[in-house]
Amino acid sequence: MEGAKVMVRGKFMDAETEPNPVPRRKLSREERRLQLIDATIAVIAENGFARTTLGEVARRAGLSHGLANFHFESKDKLLAATLEHLSDEYRANWQAALAMAGPHPADQIAALIDADFAPAICTADRLAAWCAFWGEAQSRPMYQDVCGNNDEEYQLVLEGFCRDLLTVGDYGGDAVRIARVLRVATEGVWLDLMTLQSPYSRDEARATVLASAAAFFPRHFGPEGRLSNG
Repeated sequence: MEGAKVMVRGKFMDAETEPNPVPRRKLSREERRLQLIDATIAVIAENGFARTTLGEVARRAGLSHGLANFHFESKDKLLAATLEHLSDEYRANWQAALAMAGPHPADQIAALIDADFAPAICTADRLAAWCAFWGEAQSRPMYQDVCGNNDEEYQLVLEGFCRDLLTVGDYGGDAVRIARVLRVATEGVWLDLMTLQSPYSRDEARATVLASAAAFFPRHFGPEGRLSNG
């Protein structure tokens, strides 16, 4: 004897059979934009800046070219939105790290260094996207427009902590130059992680930047990070 049947959305089904789940609601406009931005980061990492197209981004996101065009209108607008997303994400990451760090300037510098190697920020795709925006001449005006203020804010914050640690630790040195060295060291190991055939680990990259900090502040930093007795 056949099992009992029930009517589900106009069709008879076995009572024991669970109906198809209700599909997830449609994504909001912002969620679609983020979906396309994430796809853009992946496409830039794979194809490079110049060969990234709106059509390829749409395909990677699993959306139609028309929908991608509806949200961003052109490749230039999509790239600008992607860069803005990366910049805001980076800024939110280091600010959150500072909020959780101790009040000592060495703690704050350590938090900034650690933030640059957080797993959510220091990914292969994101590093490739940053390198593309840095390296392509056509993107430089866009980079300055989108990231200039955030970069300046970061540099001033780092300079301030370096200046405070020079005073507290009774060190000699120029806070502006020390902050610049730490920033350049971070950007350098990011490039290494992207371009070397056999890159070292993210932990080794972090230790390299910490070695720079230890050269200026030896009583407060070592290769593993902040010294507890400093």
